[in-house]
Amino acid sequence: MHSFTRRHFLHTALASALSTIPAIAQGKRAPKIVLRSSWQTVNIGDIGHTPGVLAILEKHFPEAEVILWPSTVDNGVEEMLLRRFPKLVITKDRKIINECDFLLHGSGPYLTATNDVESWKKDTGKPYGVYGITMAPAGDPGMKIMRNNGLDERCKGLLDTASFVFLRDSVSLKVVKDAGVKSPVIEFGPDGAFGCDLRNDELAIAFLKQHGLEEGKFLCCIPNLRNAPYWRIKKNYEFNPEKHARNEEMKEHDHVLLREAIIAVTRETDLKILVCPEDSTQMQEGKELLVDPLPEDVKKKVVWRENFWLTDEAISTYVRSAGHFGSEMHSPIMCIGNGIPAIVCRFVEQTTKGFMWKDIGLEDWLFDLDNEENRGRLVSTVLAMAKDPAKAKAKAEKARAFVQQRQKETVGVLSKTLGA
Repeated sequence: MHSFTRRHFLHTALASALSTIPAIAQGKRAPKIVLRSSWQTVNIGDIGHTPGVLAILEKHFPEAEVILWPSTVDNGVEEMLLRRFPKLVITKDRKIINECDFLLHGSGPYLTATNDVESWKKDTGKPYGVYGITMAPAGDPGMKIMRNNGLDERCKGLLDTASFVFLRDSVSLKVVKDAGVKSPVIEFGPDGAFGCDLRNDELAIAFLKQHGLEEGKFLCCIPNLRNAPYWRIKKNYEFNPEKHARNEEMKEHDHVLLREAIIAVTRETDLKILVCPEDSTQMQEGKELLVDPLPEDVKKKVVWRENFWLTDEAISTYVRSAGHFGSEMHSPIMCIGNGIPAIVCRFVEQTTKGFMWKDIGLEDWLFDLDNEENRGRLVSTVLAMAKDPAKAKAKAEKARAFVQQRQKETVGVLSKTLGA
């Protein structure tokens, strides 16, 4: 585990941050924070960033008033957020937004809302900070913020004047530091989705009962293509023949070991498998690449979820499972955030976010599907998790404790920045 322990910030470092607001420092009013987040609703991880950060702020900075500035909260997401946070104001009204004291950029694959951070800085001159992002290039050259493995000048300029920059993986942390970013606080800060505590127990329990899945007696497994085929579901998202060809080339390579793990678990333990989606394109791959090719005796112990779900039902399902394995990132994040064991598979097309598993002490639960040595131990690791749930749970809880300590410390930096 990397030693991302809390620093004792020097007074000079804090003084170099943008100035605090006197009325807040004097206790005359609550600080107002605008959370810029909620990037899309076709993926329960992108949905989970927002309630995760809201829950972390609720716990560690309860005196703050938080409003949400979303990209989109459609498909039932707004209603789900308001069930958990009934006082939350969700708005794109720039007058309301600009009246806030601080802009907090939520977790994402990079400085996702670069334009909005830039306009906030220009229009208000007020402080802002970055919470749990990745800033390292993926294998896909489409990461336009990167130039020769460094930051472009526009992005670097915004990070320079941020009150703090928290990176969700150590590779990104190195990229930002090596680029000479001048923010006074540049540290590891966990992805906001670790804090997500949404629940829809009613839907989850009904689904499990319908499909004969007992609490603690099943593992969840998620498939994933190298490139999300959003041309299937998003309007104005053009079919990409190169990405499609890469998906076709690698789909068997990337899913054969998941199938082998499913076979091993179902034949050597009394656990069942739930094949489920993180992204709304993945139900098809779950059936075609994981379920359909299985031997008939194994299929009897495997449940395929054919419909997409929202984050609250997913987490209510995960917390009733014995653990998770698969090729996505945010379902594992939300599992560990709730004390559930989770094994992560990654590949070169993804950003470096997967390396956060090393950073929180779960390196042996991180698998690079492009690495033969990693591939050789995947099935045995999944089987070990299934056979010794107590040991796996303890490992997950240790990682969770580390993450929760960092959550407390990162919000402490935010509250100090605001003079609260």
